[in-house]
Order: sequence, then structure tokens, then C-alpha cells
Amino acid sequence: MRGPIAPPQVPLAASRAEAFADLVQDSVERLERRWPQLADIDFLVLEVPRLDGPGQAWNDEAVPLGGTVSAREGRPARVVVYRRPVEIRTKGRDERAALVHEVVVEQVAELLGLTPETVDPRYGEDQG
Repeated sequence: MRGPIAPPQVPLAASRAEAFADLVQDSVERLERRWPQLADIDFLVLEVPRLDGPGQAWNDEAVPLGGTVSAREGRPARVVVYRRPVEIRTKGRDERAALVHEVVVEQVAELLGLTPETVDPRYGEDQG
């Protein structure tokens, strides 16, 4: 057989970055059913955390898997998930999806001033 295996509009193999962004989106959609105010938060994926400002250096703590930026000056609050640190800590799509969801839940909880268990009652349950 010659020719493409799948039609051009069907992604045969999404890039790792696209697949990761899809995991974040899936997690956000799961939480939005319970927390409609998440529609006002921007969810971003960055490759790695960066150091802001001169004189900042990594310390001995673990590299963060995510972070938040509070809303200000007409800009919405943001939740950031760092792709490479999450990928390094996981094997396979299911494990990665579970860790992405954990990170999203933790960051949303921080922004909303709630516990992760309040944001998602299944938080912390072994999903493997």
C-alpha cells in the first residue's frame, strides 16, 4: 500500500508537546465541571521553569512541576505546568496523565485558596 496511513486532518502522531498540552486540557475540563470559575484562568504549558531576575539560583529543593501567577492589571490568573520535569518523573501516558492532573489540582487549589482534596475529592488516590 502506498500513500498516507491516515488522512491529513487526523493527527497520526501528535508531538510530545501537543500530547502533553492535551493532558493538561483534559485535566482542566474535568475540573471545570465542578469549578466553572476556572474558565477565567489561563492554563499554560512551559518546557521548564525559569529563574526570574538576577541573583536567583536553583536551590536544593526539587524542580517545580507547576506554578501560579495571580491575576493583576486586567490579566487573568495563570496556572503553569512544566512539561519536561513532569515527563522526566513519569513512565507512560497514564502515569503522566495522573501526575499532570495532580499538578493542575494543586495549582488550582493554591489559586482558589482551597485544599487539593476540596478541588478534586479523588486527589491523592492511587490512580495506577
